[in-house]
Amino acid sequence: MMSDGPKASAKWSKYSIDEDGKLVRKAEFCPTCGPGVFLAMHSDRKSCGRCGYTIPIE
Repeated sequence: MMSDGPKASAKWSKYSIDEDGKLVRKAEFCPTCGPGVFLAMHSDRKSCGRCGYTIPIE
């Protein structure tokens, strides 16, 4: 059985608030899927769970 997407409670971990009170994204968006879909960080790559886009970490 496949999931319906990321857990709503985990979305807060992708953002932080800087000293000026502005919202800052910690993760990178998928260039294929666009805004709202983050790339997952692995030890040797970044990957999109939605479309499968993968780039190696150098």
